[in-house]
Amino acid sequence: MTFSVARQVARVGTDGATHILATMPPPADGGVNTPVLHFAATMGIVRDQDGTLYFLYAAGSADLTGVWRMRPHGKPERIAALPANGLPNGLALDRRSGVLYIADSVLGTIWSVPTAGGAATAWTTAPELAFSSIAGANGLKIHNHAVWVSNADQGTIMRIPFLPGNHPGPVQIRASRLTIVDDFAFTGAGDEILAALNHTNTVVRIGPDGAQSTVLTAADGLENPTSLLIRGGTVYVMDAAYVTSKNPNILAARRHDLR
Repeated sequence: MTFSVARQVARVGTDGATHILATMPPPADGGVNTPVLHFAATMGIVRDQDGTLYFLYAAGSADLTGVWRMRPHGKPERIAALPANGLPNGLALDRRSGVLYIADSVLGTIWSVPTAGGAATAWTTAPELAFSSIAGANGLKIHNHAVWVSNADQGTIMRIPFLPGNHPGPVQIRASRLTIVDDFAFTGAGDEILAALNHTNTVVRIGPDGAQSTVLTAADGLENPTSLLIRGGTVYVMDAAYVTSKNPNILAARRHDLR
């Protein structure tokens, strides 16, 4: 996972033990030019099957902002630059094509970058990704031959299918009225979603038809949930405590208890 404000990449065991894998260099201005945040931040992260980590660094500077790679026992290296006036946030890996997809929360863009590195390409700039106040395009996943992305400002989760040649198809809104929706995860092979609503301290279940129900709240220990991970019968929720500033944590819940 990433510790965004600390500019770190960390491994956290199921026993809670934390090991810092990397601390990113600060930009020359300390990060004040990073859009919206005004501090440099490590953001989305994915792990490939060989243990290679890919993650995003939003630093507000052209020499640091972009997609970074860290091989097992290696050091971080930037493999693609991204615009310094953007906010790279959500990240997903399409293992079928070996391409990374990045949600830019300020520029309203989904970028694509090959895992081998190289120039970033604007895969889509659909208006449904747009930024208005806090964050536009945010969480991002590859699922059932489509890119799925949340928009925190618009309170939506949308599906963008892959067309031949991996070009983007038309945007399909699959959920709406989600207050400050951040990251999300799929519960299985279908299109059921668990989504983290940051400012309301809730996790909601969203059915394939868009129906919503709350499954976790602040009473369960949520403090500004930012991302989710589902492994087997366990749901892990990362709580950043950005607003509460009290208890950043990882909450583990059994899936069969989320009714």
